[in-house]
Amino acid sequence: MEQTVKKKVVGVDISFEETTFAIVDVRGNILAKDSFLTHDYLDINAFVTALAERIVGLVELNGGYESVRSVGISTPSANYLTGCIVNAPNMPWKGVIPLSAMLRDQLGLAVAVANNSHVVALGEQAFGVAHGMRDFIAVTLGSGMGSCIISDGEVNLGFNGHAGEIGHTCVNLHGRLCGCGNTGCLEAYTAAKGIVCTARELMAESSGPSLMRQIERLTPKRIYECCEQGDAMAIEVFRRTGEILGLGLANYASLVNPEAIVFTGGIVRAGHWLLDPAKQSFEEHVFHNIQGKVKFLTSDLSESERNVLGASVLAWKVKEYSLFKE
Repeated sequence: MEQTVKKKVVGVDISFEETTFAIVDVRGNILAKDSFLTHDYLDINAFVTALAERIVGLVELNGGYESVRSVGISTPSANYLTGCIVNAPNMPWKGVIPLSAMLRDQLGLAVAVANNSHVVALGEQAFGVAHGMRDFIAVTLGSGMGSCIISDGEVNLGFNGHAGEIGHTCVNLHGRLCGCGNTGCLEAYTAAKGIVCTARELMAESSGPSLMRQIERLTPKRIYECCEQGDAMAIEVFRRTGEILGLGLANYASLVNPEAIVFTGGIVRAGHWLLDPAKQSFEEHVFHNIQGKVKFLTSDLSESERNVLGASVLAWKVKEYSLFKE
C-alpha cells in the first residue's frame, strides 16, 4: 500500500502560564493555533490528557490525523535525550516527567521534547536572525536564563543533555542565592527576580528620588518604563544588569567562539538600556582574539510564534513513529 507523505507537524510551547500548540507545514507556515492555561492542570496526567485531546481536535479540523507526522514540544527544564522534564523549578509538576513517552502513548505519534532555549535556537536558525549561521549561541532572558549552543550547524547537548546552562555559572563567589540552590549564579542577576532585586538594593543604598519608589509591584517592564522617562536609578539597574550579563557572556564566548549571540525573551525588551552596557562589558572581558567579532542580535520573530516554530523544527527531526503503521 502506498504511504501518504505527511507534510504537517504540531509544535507545542509549554510555559507556566500558557500552553500553545499549532499545526505547522514544511515551509514554517502556521496553519492553525490554539492555547489553554497550563496552571489549570496541576496534575501532569490530566495535563497530558488535555493536551492530547486538544491536539487531536485541532488536527481533525485542519486536514485530519493522517496528515500529521510528529509533535515537537518546547518546555522549561526538558532534556532532549531522555524526553523528560527534569526538576523544573518554575513548573507545577515536580521531579522527572517522561513527557515524550506519555504524550506519544496518547497520540500514537512520534514526540520530541526539548528545553525552550534549545527550541528557540532551532527556530532562529531556521526562520530567524541566525538563518544560515553554523556557530552561534541563543540566550533566553525571562523568569530564568537559558541558552543553547549551535556548533558546526548542530545543537551541542553535552554528555547527558544539559549543555548550555549559562544561567547557572558563577559570577559572584559569595553572591545571591539562586533558585537552583547555588550562590552567585548569573541567572540570579539577569533574570526577572534578579533585576527586581538589583532595583531594591539600589533604592536601599540611596535616598535619591526614583519613579520606582512609587511602584507597588516592581517588574523589569516597569523598570524599563522608568528608564524611558529618564529615571537615573532605573537606568542604573539595567546598567548593572548589563555589566554582569556581558561578563558572563564574555566567559561563554571565549570558550565557544560564536559568530553571534541571539537574545530572546521578555527581558530583552529593555533594549539598549540592557544591551549597550552588556556589549561594552562583553568587549572588555572577552578573549582579545575575538573582540569586536561577535554580533549581538535580537530576535525579530514574533514572541507568540517563535517557540511553536522552533518546536516544529524539532518535530521534523524526530524519527517518525505511529501506532497505526503495520
